Amino acid sequence: MAHPSTPPAQRRGPVTLAMVAQRAGVAPQTVSNALNSPELLRPETLERVRRAIDEMGYRRNRSASALRTRSSKLIGYGIAPTAPGVSTPVLDRFLHALSQAADEAGYHILLFASPSGPDRLGGYEELLREHAVDAFVLSDTDRGDPRQAWLAKRAIPFAAFGRHWSSREVGDWVDVDGAAGTDEAVEHLVALGHRRIAFLGWPRGSGIGDDRAAGWSRAMRRHGLPVRGRRASSVDDVDTAHAAAVPLLDGGATAVVTASDTLALGCLRALAERGSAPGRDVAVIGFDDSPAAALLSPGLASVAQPLEEAGRACMRMLLARIATPDGPPERLLLRPALIVRDSAACAPLSV
Repeated sequence: MAHPSTPPAQRRGPVTLAMVAQRAGVAPQTVSNALNSPELLRPETLERVRRAIDEMGYRRNRSASALRTRSSKLIGYGIAPTAPGVSTPVLDRFLHALSQAADEAGYHILLFASPSGPDRLGGYEELLREHAVDAFVLSDTDRGDPRQAWLAKRAIPFAAFGRHWSSREVGDWVDVDGAAGTDEAVEHLVALGHRRIAFLGWPRGSGIGDDRAAGWSRAMRRHGLPVRGRRASSVDDVDTAHAAAVPLLDGGATAVVTASDTLALGCLRALAERGSAPGRDVAVIGFDDSPAAALLSPGLASVAQPLEEAGRACMRMLLARIATPDGPPERLLLRPALIVRDSAACAPLSV
């Protein structure tokens, strides 16, 4: 065996747990505790072991650890396909926060393809069959989603970014209160003097889309403002949203609240065609505060989701579920915030 003080690059073979124990002057079990159950050690002992680990460049054998503990320290996250040319900055930001929180807890995120439709459970079945993951994080939840009940029936730990959108809630979830976001957008516009406030959303039937539409409708009715003829729908596509926005503008809307920044871009295109300026002639508010919102001129006002907080909360819930499988379910609804920019910073020219 090489002398403990020999630099890792000069040794023959990998550094072992026993070698780290010798360097730190502790038993091998103490090193194991430092890696897996640090709370069992006194702070000074833990520090000595960690220093030896760093100095010797020790890396635990993940495969051997999995065989001993039946834990892979991997969490599965299914990626749904997106249409060509469609960006998903919202889930990108959530996934970054989730991955960072997982890494801090000693886990890693394993990405896999999760197509929509009848084959949606295929990737989950395969990973469980191969014992490749310990748990799952779900996103893109919607009405009729089979994953929550399927995982719960098999006692597989999971946490979701998104509600179940049904009367029978299953499992732990964290979500963003979309209705609160569009409600706040209407309040801001009403305070500026707008009364003819339209809503450009997704086709009815989407849990998230219907939630955002409900916030607009709730705020409008609270102020006694008419909603009839003020709502249009479009898939999340700029060209289609542009066509859907035209009747709203023809109907005299002085402001448009949208269910996404993509829909807002379609509305901005319709305004440009008419020679109208967003903010000055018609106010426009998006949802998601995508990177493009701040880069546009004038800047696009948008409802920002607390994605970093959602990612951390989702990971915290999942770790709690892994530790206590039979614990009570946890649900957390986070409030978004309106980011005011020039597209919604002025009073209407006429009311």
